[in-house]
Formats: sequence, structure tokens, C-alpha cells
Amino acid sequence: MSYSTLSLSNMTESEKEMEEGSLLEKAREDERRKVGLTWSVFTEEAKVVGHIGGPMVAVNLSMFLLQLISMMIVGHLGKLSLSSAALATSFCGVTGFSLLLGMASGLETLCGQAFGAGQYGKLGVQTYSAILSLTVFICIPISLLWVSMGKLLTYIGQDPLISGEAGRYAMCLIPALFAFAILESLTRFLQSQSLMIAMFLSQFATLCIHVPLCWVLVYKSGLGNIGAALSIGVSYWLNVMFLVLYIKYSSSCEFTRASLSKEAFQGIGEFLRIAFPSAVMVCLEWWSSELLILLSGLLPNPQLETSVLSICLTSSSLLYMIPDGIAAAVSTRVSNELGAGRPQAARLAVNASMIITAVVMVTVSLTLYSCRNILGYAFTNEREVIDYVTEMIPLICLTVIMDNVQGVLSGVARGCGWQDIGAYVNLGAYYLAGVPIAILLGFHLHMGGKGLWIGIVTGSTIQSAMLSLITCRTNWEKQAMIAKERLLEEEAEESMKEDVSIKPVKELKLKKEGYKVIDHAFFEVDFMLDSNKG
Repeated sequence: MSYSTLSLSNMTESEKEMEEGSLLEKAREDERRKVGLTWSVFTEEAKVVGHIGGPMVAVNLSMFLLQLISMMIVGHLGKLSLSSAALATSFCGVTGFSLLLGMASGLETLCGQAFGAGQYGKLGVQTYSAILSLTVFICIPISLLWVSMGKLLTYIGQDPLISGEAGRYAMCLIPALFAFAILESLTRFLQSQSLMIAMFLSQFATLCIHVPLCWVLVYKSGLGNIGAALSIGVSYWLNVMFLVLYIKYSSSCEFTRASLSKEAFQGIGEFLRIAFPSAVMVCLEWWSSELLILLSGLLPNPQLETSVLSICLTSSSLLYMIPDGIAAAVSTRVSNELGAGRPQAARLAVNASMIITAVVMVTVSLTLYSCRNILGYAFTNEREVIDYVTEMIPLICLTVIMDNVQGVLSGVARGCGWQDIGAYVNLGAYYLAGVPIAILLGFHLHMGGKGLWIGIVTGSTIQSAMLSLITCRTNWEKQAMIAKERLLEEEAEESMKEDVSIKPVKELKLKKEGYKVIDHAFFEVDFMLDSNKG
């Protein structure tokens, strides 16, 4: 009896060991398959981000070169023409173009999430709402400001001769202001659908036309530097025309284009609610860079400091076009996936974008550092300026790293609709930390331009850290729910007219007898019984 019991016990233990070994091997196999599937999906997502981000980098570079080439052509007219055009460009950028760029970025949230949810008709309506809002409520008041810019600059102490020329230059940029508002709205409309090649071809064609056009208006027409301002306006309107023709006749926009209707006017409020925080987020960062140049003019030897910091800012701005293109890609992917109710896909898009960004920022930084002894020659022949630029290169490399991180994470914020959070982050990072540190190092510790730049880099570092923390702590399922609530808000109002009320679960209180249906655990749809309809 005892022997049989012992044998049975041994067999049971042996079977258990075999079963445990089999389960362990199965678990390992499942893990290998899971890792393989994850890597395959990750690689595919990285390709998608690259296919969107690559053309957007080219679009951004073309837009930047359009402005840069205009200044280069004007620069050969003389110091007065160059200084007045530079002053007007800076003033118009701070008071106008930065505001339009920021507000138009609100469409990345609205159009991106609507496209992801399959609500294609909303894209055209929301784009019309943006164009109406920007041209009527923003461009007209800004135009009045630009008309008085010459007198305003003289009043705040700028040289009267330069101020007068800058005022005329700004007045001639007013047509470009209205074109820019429409152009940025159309760009976001196409970006949300990942139609990047069309934007690139349009921008590239515009740039090819702009170069000879600007040269003719500046040198052959007798307009001088004013010709450069007019050429920018003409080029922007040409770009708008190219995009409008594409949207009107392309089959890719068959379901998303729309006609101007009352819904566009009704959507102005919804657009402005997300556009204003988006504008604050962009403007706070933009203005900190302009403030850096203004502060450099107060340093000892202001000509040297301003020249060097202008070269550094131009170089870093040019290199920023790369992460800005990746940011557009991740904003599109995140907004599309959240709108489609796929939070884990949105998280994957963020991870893939950050890996691409890491590779880019290391490559660009190392390349820039290896060119530290020759970069200055691209801008000037003065040995003192070239040596100073060489000393600044390590700081510019650090700026490139921080710009890549914060640029892409800002794209995540736009895709999720966190513009209000981003505004608070930028306010704290740059104006409570970065600018005060820049003033302390530059003036009180006598570090000059290096101190000013270190302060702004500190602000960018804090911004990157805060956005990284917010992104890491994000509940993506909750973000998908918020996106769904935003998208169904208008449908709820329409449904109520048909005796179908759609309300958030937390707000819905049943007062009548009816049937309830749960929609993805986010909303309850209450079909009310109407005796009059039988």
C-alpha cells in the first residue's frame, strides 16, 4: 500500500515538473512572439512617422529659406535697407506671424482627431472657421498696428530714419499677413490627412518662383527693400493658390473639402477656444528668442554681441526645422489615433518619434560640432566674429539637443490638445527661469552673449524636462476619451433635435423612461419614447 502510494506521488511530482516546464516554455515563446510583434509594429510606425516628417522638414526649410533669401538679397542694398528690413521682420514676426502660426496650430488637434474618427466633413468646416477667425479677428487689427509701426518705433527710441524705412517695409508685408493666415490653415488641413507631398511640391515651386521674383522687384523695379516685402506677399499668395487648386481638384480631398456654410461661422468659438492657448504656447517661446537679440544690444560691444547671437540664432532656427517636421508628424499621428479611439497606437507613435529624434539630434549635434571652425565663414569674414562663433558652438549643440526634445514633445501636446498646459510650461520655463538666468549671467556676472544664451538654453532644458514628465505620466486611455467627447459634442446637439440625446456619462440624468445603450463606456445614448411618433 505504501509503495503504490509513493509511486503515485512520484508520478504526480514528475507530471507537475513536466507541466511547469511546458508552461514556462510556452510563456517564453509567447514573450518572443510579443517582442517580435512589438518590434514589427514599432518599425512600421517609425516608417509612417518618417514618411510624414520627411516632407514636412522640407516644407519648413523651404518656408525658412524664403525669408532668409529675401534678407540676403536686401542685404546687398546697404546697411540702411538691411537694418530696416531686419527690424521690420522682427517686429512683424513678434506681433503678427507668430500669433497666426500659433493659432493655426489649434487645427492640428481639431482636424487631426476628426480625421482619425472618420468625421471627414468636419475638416473642411473647421478649416473655414480658422480662416475666418484669423483673417477677421487677427489680421485686420494687426494690419492697423503695422500701418503705425514707423511712428511707434520712433516713439520707443529707435533711429527715426531706420524706423521710417521699417514702417514702409511693414506696410508692404500686410498682404503677406493675410496670405499667411490662409496658408497655415490649409497646411494644417492637409497635414491632418498626411498629404505632405502636395505641400512640399507647392512650397518648392513657390520658392523657385520667389528667388527671381524678389531679385527683379528689389533691383530692376526700383522698389528697393520694399520689393522684398512685396515679393514675400506674392509668393505666399501663390502658395495659397497652389494648395487651393490641389484641394479643389484632388481625389485625396474628395471627402474632406467643404463649401463655406453657416457651420463654419458656428465653429469659430470652438476654434478660438483651442487656438488662443496654442498661440500663447508658440508665442512665449518665439518671443524669448527675439528678447535675446534685444538684450544683446545692451551689452558692452553690442555690434559684436548682436552679430554673433544673430548668427547663432539663425543657425539654430535653421536646424530647428528638422524637429519641427518630426513634431508635425507625431502631432498628426497622435491626433489621428486618439480620434480613432486607439490610445496604445498613439503611445507607440510618441515612442517611435522620440527614437527618431534621438538619432537625429545626436547626428546633427556631432556634425555641427565637427564644423565649429568653419561655420562662422558662412556669415562673415571678420576674424573676431568667427572666433566668437566657434566658442559658441558647444552651446548651440546643446540647444539643438533641447530643441529636438521639446520640439517633438510640443507636437505631442498639440496632437492631444494640451495647448493650455504647454502655455503654462513655456511661461514658467522661459520667463520665470530662462530669461532671469540670462539677465543674471549676461549682465551681473559679465558673461556677455554666452550668459544670455546659457539662460535661454536653461529655459529650453526645463521646458523639455516638464514636457517629458507630462508625456510619461499621460493616461492615453483618458486622452482617447477626451478626444471622443470633443468630437461628439456637436453631434450631441444635433441628435437632441431628433429626440436622441448624447451626453457624457457623468452629466446624464435620466428623468424619463426609455432605453439606454452604452457606447464604448464613454457615452450613454438615451432614445426617448415619443408617443406622438407612435
